[in-house]
Amino acid sequence: MLAVTGLAACQEQASGPENPPTAVQVEAAALADYAPAIRLTGEIRPRVESELSFRVAGRITERLVNVGDHVTAEQVLARLDPQQQRATVTATEAAVVSAEAVLRQATSSYERQKALLARGFTTQREHDQAQEAYRTAEAALVDARAQLGTARDRLSDTVLRAGVAGVITARNAETGQVIQAAQTVFSIAQDGPRDAVFNVNESIFTHELTDPAIALTLVSDPAVTATGAVREVSPTVDRLTGTVRVKVGLAQSPAAMTLGASVIGEGRMQPRKLVVVPWSALSSGNGQPAVWTVAPQTKAVLLKPITIEGYGTGKVFVREGLQPGEMVATGGAQFLRPNQVVAVAKGAAQ
Repeated sequence: MLAVTGLAACQEQASGPENPPTAVQVEAAALADYAPAIRLTGEIRPRVESELSFRVAGRITERLVNVGDHVTAEQVLARLDPQQQRATVTATEAAVVSAEAVLRQATSSYERQKALLARGFTTQREHDQAQEAYRTAEAALVDARAQLGTARDRLSDTVLRAGVAGVITARNAETGQVIQAAQTVFSIAQDGPRDAVFNVNESIFTHELTDPAIALTLVSDPAVTATGAVREVSPTVDRLTGTVRVKVGLAQSPAAMTLGASVIGEGRMQPRKLVVVPWSALSSGNGQPAVWTVAPQTKAVLLKPITIEGYGTGKVFVREGLQPGEMVATGGAQFLRPNQVVAVAKGAAQ
């Protein structure tokens, strides 16, 4: 009796109803325009920034400006000890006086030889020697005067002037310091147009902007805005950051956008057609993005890896791995396995 009872129970279990297919919601992948907005943070910089230095070496005796000071073109920024240059000027002035005296004597001798030669009281040889002495003295005077001009220029070079109107942005020397010629003492941001400088990932340059105008917003005060256009793109990639420096020239510089201010630059790329799926369809396969696709005839599912281009509100833009019209699972995907036959949930896309 026990054997008969057990056999009956087994037959009853074998003939019971099968588990129904897993119900999933599906949606067809579609094409949509993908035109992402690029928003980056940059810094307001001068369009022209110069490094100022003395043309001669020496010891700094005066430093008259600080970082942040606004200076005019003729304003004196610093002075060197001029003692050596003054001595050189004195010596060259004396050389000029001596050359002038020699020239006067040579001129007198030459004029006398010309008069004597005309009257036959001297030889041609003596006349030619006097003429050569005159021309030598004349050249010596020209050289002495040139040396004097150079010495005076070097004396004036002991005074460092701004040369242009602008703002002092850096100071690299102090009073009492001995510096060499052409060693940078100050950096000055010239008055005039301003640039917004951004460090941009090089992948952005594979796409074109819809509008060349870049909208700029001051980080500290979003009410302050401006527009600009790309003026310069660095031809090299920064080794440390892997970015490219881009300078956006401002059409007009609001007063609030001072040097060093942080700004947000925004531009929109040209639209492209990409496959789009709901965010709920996104899954993972071997640590990479993937979606579950449903075969229209067999209703079997397959996990397909995809390459994501970008994200939108409630949707994912797919660059590779999915074709328009393919059915993707948008609900219940967490219970799926490859080649599993599913049932499309009531009300889902067909």
